[in-house]
Amino acid sequence: MARTAEANQRLREAQRVKILESASRVFARLGRAATMADVATEAQVSQGLAYRYFASKEALFQALIEQAMQTNPTGLQSFLEMPGTPGERLALLLSRLVESRCEHPELYQILDQVQNSETTPNNLRALIRKRGQIFLDVMSQLIVEGQATNEIAGGDPAQLVTAIAACLEGLTKLALPHPEQFKKNCPDVGIILRMLKPQVD
Repeated sequence: MARTAEANQRLREAQRVKILESASRVFARLGRAATMADVATEAQVSQGLAYRYFASKEALFQALIEQAMQTNPTGLQSFLEMPGTPGERLALLLSRLVESRCEHPELYQILDQVQNSETTPNNLRALIRKRGQIFLDVMSQLIVEGQATNEIAGGDPAQLVTAIAACLEGLTKLALPHPEQFKKNCPDVGIILRMLKPQVD
């Protein structure tokens, strides 16, 4: 019995997702030196099939960058306006960030490579940096507001932001050598949030 057009579309989409997921692992390991052959091997498909979905390695890499940018929390400034106390909103923001890094560490590794590569176009590097700065600004504001409500530990907000950002970047780098082991042992966000808890006398 012939497949319907809808079934064929689902199959094509599943193949595309499979190739993208495989490419994210390969590019995270090998960087831009990865080839379409490497991706096809990882995805267990022929190179010809990989090229049917992505015309070139650059097109595939660009699709990964777009996916990684979408995985990065969008609408970060909405955390400043949503209901809840500053501490609750900060906890929600960090929960989503940690969860995203635990589920898709390779996408963050690729973003890290892109940001630090000399071959990255200036406009793309600037876009990644802008998103990073928005995140730091939002987190800093939530910390300041949370200190005012005694939900967040005292101290220099800039230093607290730096400590949290270092934890998140560390998760990205720790996942590279053993991604499956990392996913099993990825820390609960509560461990990171303890750094922000006020000390009880």
